[in-house]
Amino acid sequence: MTTKRTVLLSALIACALMTGCKDDKKSAVTIEFMHSSVEQERQAVLTRLIAEFEKRNPDITVKQVPVEEDAYNTKVITLAQTGALPEVIEISHDYAKVMDKEQMIDREAIGHVIHGMGEQQFYDGVLRIVRTEDGTAWTGVPISAWIQGVWYHKSAFEKANLAPPRNWSLLLDAAKTLNDPAHKKFGIALPTAESVITEQAFSQFALSNDANVFNANGDITVDTPEMRQALDYYRQLAAYTMPGSNDVMEVKDAFMNGTSAMAIYSTYILPAVYKEGSPDEIGFMVPTETSSAVYGMVTSLTITAGQTAEETAAAEKFVAFIEEGQSAADWVLMSPGAALPVTKAVSQVPAYKDNAVIKAFGTLPAELIAQYPNVKVFGSVGDKNFTRMGDVTATGVLSSMVNGVTVGHHAVADAVAGSQKRLDALIAQQ
Repeated sequence: MTTKRTVLLSALIACALMTGCKDDKKSAVTIEFMHSSVEQERQAVLTRLIAEFEKRNPDITVKQVPVEEDAYNTKVITLAQTGALPEVIEISHDYAKVMDKEQMIDREAIGHVIHGMGEQQFYDGVLRIVRTEDGTAWTGVPISAWIQGVWYHKSAFEKANLAPPRNWSLLLDAAKTLNDPAHKKFGIALPTAESVITEQAFSQFALSNDANVFNANGDITVDTPEMRQALDYYRQLAAYTMPGSNDVMEVKDAFMNGTSAMAIYSTYILPAVYKEGSPDEIGFMVPTETSSAVYGMVTSLTITAGQTAEETAAAEKFVAFIEEGQSAADWVLMSPGAALPVTKAVSQVPAYKDNAVIKAFGTLPAELIAQYPNVKVFGSVGDKNFTRMGDVTATGVLSSMVNGVTVGHHAVADAVAGSQKRLDALIAQQ
């Protein structure tokens, strides 16, 4: 009997040590999660979420790879070249198009997560922004977003007996009326520097006038009557902003210190407004001419290509977990007010509804979310999101065009024609 028990015990021990035993626990898998939340308090939130995920999935380990935002895109390229891309990457929808172009994204895995959640769980308009160029898939699973428009001080409008700037005409009239440069007061804080924010701000006016960088065939369409009209309008509006080339900080500071009654900026101005204690003072409008056009940026969790089946399956589980109502609310509330939820479940989570910042702005968060269907970006035509738009933005041609007209006082027709020529040459080289 002793010999039999010894043999049986030895067999059980051997089985426990071997991976091929039928009753053995599934092999553990480790995945990496690259994100831009380098701040200590944000990492604490993500660490807590990862701990909860690992508790539910003891066979999966998630390692964080925090990277500074300024080095983010370069880091993605470097890791891709060495074959060491993390399985899950936080990414903006515009750079996700670049990754998709370079075949770094696992479209099938992303589709699994979105279909598992149900497309109807996302607010209207959100998934359209992350469509692939061919319109058949998505470049990531949206987790949050920010949008940009015209912010204004309600008291300044009431004092001047002005209506909210609901269209181009009212916006221009308000900027002119509120402009008082002799007393260092300006009608609107408008981006005019050769920078990305200038391209983004101008794009809202162009797209609201049916002017785009590409047409449905992928041809460059900068030199059009609609684009010239939009650029001329932006030039007129810039006459009532601060002198010189205004970038992100100049625009934000002018609005926050009362130098300007209006500003074109993203929802990332809201935390500063809350901190100043005047959330009821702020109004938000969308530049509208032919149609409404909001510039927006969607942050997604993308799953990378080239991973093992086990790693991809683990990545899908992790992204699905982060997309759950409570988890997604925790993500959004790392930047309350600035980052907007993209799924309906978040708005029902008590932690989101009862957050002090969200409550302070009343109906505004819901009004901002309702703008998703109006989000339009250069290079997006119908269901097509042209990946070459990233190359266009990288050249700085469009922001240079706006700067040349608003600060350099170049002729609108010449600026538009020159930009068309430069971009035609760029595309011809590809």
